[in-house]
Amino acid sequence: MNILVYGAGVQGSYLAHVLVKGGHDVTVLARGKRAEELEKEGLVIRHYLQRKTTVDRVRIIRRLESGDAYDLIFVMMKYSDFGAVLPILEENVSRHIVLVGNNMNTYAMQDHLSKHGTSPKQVAFGFQTTAGTRTDGRVICIRVGHGEMVIGGLDGPVPFRSLLEQAFMTTKYKLSYHDQIDAWLKNHMVLVVPMNMVILFHSFQMKQVVRDNRRMRQLVAAMGEGFRVLESLGYPLTPAKQASWITGYPNLIRCALKIFFMLPVSRLIDGTAVELTALNEDFTEWRARSNVPTPNWNALETDCLTQS
Repeated sequence: MNILVYGAGVQGSYLAHVLVKGGHDVTVLARGKRAEELEKEGLVIRHYLQRKTTVDRVRIIRRLESGDAYDLIFVMMKYSDFGAVLPILEENVSRHIVLVGNNMNTYAMQDHLSKHGTSPKQVAFGFQTTAGTRTDGRVICIRVGHGEMVIGGLDGPVPFRSLLEQAFMTTKYKLSYHDQIDAWLKNHMVLVVPMNMVILFHSFQMKQVVRDNRRMRQLVAAMGEGFRVLESLGYPLTPAKQASWITGYPNLIRCALKIFFMLPVSRLIDGTAVELTALNEDFTEWRARSNVPTPNWNALETDCLTQS
């Protein structure tokens, strides 16, 4: 299959690696220094937990032209970058698009592509459960197993599921289909935004994060507030056990997070203030529509985002 991975950060790089190993014709869209690194050195990934390094050669493009046709396009971008990518996708002839990553605005994005696309678009949304960082021209990837994507459509099953199955059938990568992907992504956002507000406030100095007991308590409490906001607006809490543990056992969750932040692997998780701010700004609208008080979320927002 002819597949485009739009974006060459941690997530896009690992997905491209998986698809290359699966025997597909993979193109990666990258720009600037990243494109030069890939052309010169190849797609270099240090698999942190597996203690190995892989190098793959992939075709690099810097721009998606309107006539460039692909069987599948995976857009692996930060949430704050999706808006700039949509006009490019709408002009392209390719029909099957998966927008992968944190997303608070799935329906509007699907609506935009369906109304403005020069060709009929079928859109799915997903989240790849890998993490890591990029340094010195290579990706450090943290993954358990062979990688997984939670994926779904907004109006029923993914309409091009057979293409997705074909893309991954020769890999050990797992596709987990979710029939409420919009709610899943919003639930995930409730986890990552408070956590990253505290991490960015301390400039990724995890020892300082662990010692900041006040904000660690606020972090877990803010997650619970976020779940209650979603629930009040009619969104299911998914996975349900995840929300019930966080709201029911906040002290235990806080201890678990502290243990995680003390591990060396926690220092390799990347995050940007730009994406965090964009996610939080969108969630501000949801909080305003809800009658649920969010004092801990508000406190983190004031302390961590206005001073970062």
